[in-house]
Amino acid sequence: MKNIRLVLIGEMILFIVVFMISVLGGSYGMSAIYWFLDLPSLLLIVLILIPGLLIMGEWKNFIKAFSVGIKPFSLLELKNIIGAVVAAQKLTVHAALFAIIISGILLMGHLDTPETIGPNLAVCFLAGLYAVIIEFLLLPLRLNAERKMNEEMDLGE
Repeated sequence: MKNIRLVLIGEMILFIVVFMISVLGGSYGMSAIYWFLDLPSLLLIVLILIPGLLIMGEWKNFIKAFSVGIKPFSLLELKNIIGAVVAAQKLTVHAALFAIIISGILLMGHLDTPETIGPNLAVCFLAGLYAVIIEFLLLPLRLNAERKMNEEMDLGE
């Protein structure tokens, strides 16, 4: 995997194509795309992920993950990069759970209006969807760094 950036772009294109086929294949048309947009849930995940990495001191190593295979890194740097990506994966999952719980609590506060239960429940699931998408992008970063570290270890022997 020479260029992780191309892999990530390819993954995004694949995700968008599959998403569009799934959404547009239904009888709802283009308006269904708006059902998948919830800025507060996405912001909550990002506002936990980025400051979390900064607080843990992993932000620089996380950014380096996008250059593995392009720039040379030592074994220690690769280990730190892998740790940063793993931290990002865990923060993403925990942030999504946090957003889902908050959305669920807000949903429970409006049970007196049954017509809003469906849309509010859909919003609860969106944070999970966003976490899956972010994980979909983080996994190749981690695998690429692990593969590069294994190659470096083989060369060292």
